[in-house]
This record gives sequence, structure tokens and C-alpha cells, in this order.
Amino acid sequence: MTRVSTVVLTQPEIRALLSMATCMDLVADALRALARGAGQNPLRRGMRLEDGESLLGMMPGSLGEPSALGLKVVAVFPRNHGTPFDSHQGVVVLFDPRNGVPRAILDASEVTAIRTAAASGVAARALANEDAGDLALLGSGVQARTHLEAMLVARRIRRVRVFSPDHAHREAFARRESERHGIAVEAADSARAAVEGADLVCTTTSAREPVLAGRWLARGCHVNAAGACLKHARELDTEAVRRARVFVDRRESAMNEAGDILIPIQEGAFGAEHVLGELGEVLLGACQGRCARDEITLFESLGIAVEDLAVAHHLEGVARERGVGARVELGGVRA
Repeated sequence: MTRVSTVVLTQPEIRALLSMATCMDLVADALRALARGAGQNPLRRGMRLEDGESLLGMMPGSLGEPSALGLKVVAVFPRNHGTPFDSHQGVVVLFDPRNGVPRAILDASEVTAIRTAAASGVAARALANEDAGDLALLGSGVQARTHLEAMLVARRIRRVRVFSPDHAHREAFARRESERHGIAVEAADSARAAVEGADLVCTTTSAREPVLAGRWLARGCHVNAAGACLKHARELDTEAVRRARVFVDRRESAMNEAGDILIPIQEGAFGAEHVLGELGEVLLGACQGRCARDEITLFESLGIAVEDLAVAHHLEGVARERGVGARVELGGVRA
């Protein structure tokens, strides 16, 4: 009997194989498939660790288009910020949907870094005004880096401002990314200075309390909120969410995990109906996205398993075609 080897891909290999533009197309297709009912994306499960901050989470799912089955297991350690290690560590495991044999094991840090920003890129492409190009980044870590890349793919960016509380970090980010992309990135002295006048805003922080105030938002801007993924944490204040037409990656996930939305609901600012739809529904034309130029739109991104699976499925195929990555024989067989 011929056994199919399992592909193992590292962070540098994934980075070399997966462009942001390609990832955006993969994520868009996955969100459309999920909105059509061609996939399963149950709520993630997590185990809080003894330090009260870190957790071990599991995100299972399946897709029918393309046919993919698997899960991401990720350890989230917020205290890694400022260290050489990403705050998200783990693996994406892809199984053969016909027999359950492991097909691929991928570094989850790099998959998460790229596909999270790619989802925001898809949202900006679908919801931001066509001429949006004044970008504000709140945060200067991995997600700020990849969100800048995604916004450069989604729109013609003419100005970039970045803010994080650490002066050295935001200055270093501005220098590094200016050189990388050939565009001037300005280090702002405050979150307000970064956001005021921007028509694209990306929040990519580990904050538990709001870092973005609704009163700062210019009419017509689009916001990607990608940092907070717990029901007790938020990056946006109530006014920012109340002013916006709100869209999510998965309604069930948002109603259970998105503090940016759940906390204002608990305050009585609005009800669950304030979430107008899922991004996949907007892409299918089943839900109206932006209705007017001066509206504020918000994409609340939690990151969902089908995005990881679509990316993993693509990477496995490319890696086998190009002979990239290690090969191991996994999967139980009968003697």
C-alpha cells in the first residue's frame, strides 16, 4: 500500500509560498463558501492557563469548497509582546476528508499573521470607499505589519500613520515599513493623532480597554478591528461601534466572543441587530455593505477556522508541487 506523506511547513516556508494577494482571494472564497452553507465553523474552545492571561485554544472546521478538514491549535501568550516570540504559537493540522489521514502540519503563527490581515483586506476591498487611502494603524507588532501589506493590496494608499504606546516600537515600525514598501510611514504621538482624518483604520493591539474613540472617526471611514478576540476585551469604545455599519466574519462567533460588540450590547447601546451581516454574505450580494459615501463601516474580525483551512489546503498543494517542506509518514494503518 502506498502511503501519502504529511507535509510539514515552517514559518519562513509559509511566508515564501503565500502572498497577501493570494491569501486575500483564498479567504474571500472561504467566507463565500461558509455563507452558502458549504462549511462548518463551530465556536472555538479554550482553556485558560494558571497565569490568568494565557490560553490554549482549538479551532476546528471543515470546508466543502475546497474540500478541507482540520483545526488550528494555538497557544495565546499576551506576555510575549516585546519578546522575540509572537503572542500566538501553534499549528494548523489538515486532514484528508476522505480517510482522516493527516495531510499537512503548518506553523500557525505565520498562517494567522497573514490570513487575519487578508480578511481585513477583503473587508476593506468590499466596504471602504474606492478612493480610501489615508491609513491609520493602531499597534506596531506582527498584525500591524501584515495589515499594512493587506491595505496596500486592497486600496491605493497615499498616507500611513502608526501609533503604539511604546515610542521606540512605533518609530522602529515606521522606519522599517517605510523602507520595505517605499511609502512614508509616520509615527504618530497619540492614537487620536493617527486616526483623525484617516479613511482606513486598523486596530491590531492586545488592548483590553478601548484604544479607538468613536468621536475621532471621520465620516466615510472604514475600520478593521482585528485585535480583541475575547468577550471581556475590546479595542473600540461604544461610540465607535454605535456610529458604524457593523459586519463580522461569523455572526455566532461575534455574539459569543467579540467584546467590541458584546460590551456595548450589555450597556444597552444597541441590540444584536446592530450587526448587519457576515462579510461572506456581503461578498455574495446577500447583504448590503456600504450604502453611502459618508457612512462609517466596521469589520469586526475574530478569525475563524475556515480561513485557516482554505490557506492550509492551498499551501499543501503548492508545497507538494514545488517540493517544499519536510515529509513525515503519519496516520494509522492496518498491518
